[in-house]
Amino acid sequence: MKRLLGLVALFILLQGASAQTPKTILKVGDKAPDFALPNGDGKTVSLSDYISRGPVVLVFYRGFW
Repeated sequence: MKRLLGLVALFILLQGASAQTPKTILKVGDKAPDFALPNGDGKTVSLSDYISRGPVVLVFYRGFW
């Protein structure tokens, strides 16, 4: 569960950084591009790190924490 929450947090941070990168439109079932961001402990983690451990679910959450 901690890993999933970490991925959700990474994705939210990625959304903020997306203004610096070209927009890519993904459709349902498309593979997400690899990205790397710092986690809550300051360690850099990447999507490929998690994919190597098994299936990954990216959650798109809109709202306030």
